[in-house]
Amino acid sequence: MKITVGIPDASREEAAALYWDAFGKKLGFTMGPKYRALIYINRVMRSDHGICAHDDHGRLIGVAGFKTSNGALVGGTFTDIRKVYGWIGAVIRVWLMGTLENDIENERFLMDGLFVAHEARGKGVGTALLDEVSAEAKRRGYRQVRLDVVDTNPRARALYLHEGFREVETHKLGLLRYIFGFNAATVMVRDV
Repeated sequence: MKITVGIPDASREEAAALYWDAFGKKLGFTMGPKYRALIYINRVMRSDHGICAHDDHGRLIGVAGFKTSNGALVGGTFTDIRKVYGWIGAVIRVWLMGTLENDIENERFLMDGLFVAHEARGKGVGTALLDEVSAEAKRRGYRQVRLDVVDTNPRARALYLHEGFREVETHKLGLLRYIFGFNAATVMVRDV
């Protein structure tokens, strides 16, 4: 397995598909239908805000994204959203996504999603990506990595706990749980 900081152009479509496989259930109502979501993700994905895992054959098997003051792995502007979803679709989506998160933190390195191909799960890919996220955080001068995990993803939560993350606080979604498909998100941190 090879871990690299940055998403190569040749892996963009694979990264977008893996992203949707991981987060489509949570974002489906907001970013769907799938074909438009993939167009949007490909359009806005920041290659410099991702860490990739490739197998020995060069196939993308996992990505960890992060946020900085310069953007996120999958962010985009109103104009980007409008070009894919139209004016009305953009207004609705910007509002819904804004209710989920618009978070950039200066004290801790903020992870923005971890996703691994189904066939590569349980083989150390997630752990390797988390280790490289911590290394990147350290290179940037941070003392901690922060992530949020939703209550409907116990496998990810278990991985994070196993890898030394601790739970800090939990935020309930309220009525928005019917749109996003989860009830709460827990903030977790790990020292680097």
